[in-house]
Amino acid sequence: MTAPHAPLASPAPSAPLLSVRDLNAYYGQSHVLHGVNLSVQPGEVVSLIGRNGAGKSTTLKSIMGVLRSRTGEITFREERLARLGSHQIAARGVAWVPEERAIMSTLTVRENLELPPARPGGWTLERIYDTFPVLRERGHHPGSKLSGGEQQMLAIVRVLRGAPKLLLLDEPSEGLAPVIVERIAAMLETLKREGLAIILVEQNLRFATRLADRHYVLVDGHIVDEVHRHDVDARRDDLTRHLSI
Repeated sequence: MTAPHAPLASPAPSAPLLSVRDLNAYYGQSHVLHGVNLSVQPGEVVSLIGRNGAGKSTTLKSIMGVLRSRTGEITFREERLARLGSHQIAARGVAWVPEERAIMSTLTVRENLELPPARPGGWTLERIYDTFPVLRERGHHPGSKLSGGEQQMLAIVRVLRGAPKLLLLDEPSEGLAPVIVERIAAMLETLKREGLAIILVEQNLRFATRLADRHYVLVDGHIVDEVHRHDVDARRDDLTRHLSI
């Protein structure tokens, strides 16, 4: 008699690419993040949604090591980031595009693109110019002479030269014309298909829900809700309420 087959074991869940546990952050004496917990899986896009001042940008700054006054545990690829500086975190594969974009305004577009060291697998100049031809056309213009949309394109693609594993984006669509927002969204969709993980801080709910697999809702420095992509339609009123002034 043939022995019965043993049941197949369920595959072990993969470790998160990024894990944030009990994150508290401070500006001076002000306690601005309260026990924040979140995770990002490899290739996943996660958004942080909330009103201005809810703690979204502070969360990104804490992950990137820009804000040092913090407690809790942040791990990236199972390595703790607490003792690392921003440049060390970047070298491990985390790229950050802040809300103010942080391009080198006195350097030309071409110089901005050539300044960060290119790494294997990072975007080449050819790919950048194919994706955003206007950056080729503006190659000899200083960053200060670019439009807001051109600056945002430049800010994003210059960090992609470093082949990051996780991209932190702070309000990438803010103040941009709809045609530019569409181009940036299409590029981010391509990055998502290619397996780049992204944390997206975004006030534009349509933009955020188009891209993100999960949404964390922040209120006064607390994460109060988590909404999965398949629940967005049913929860859209709730999400909109958390973005209202």
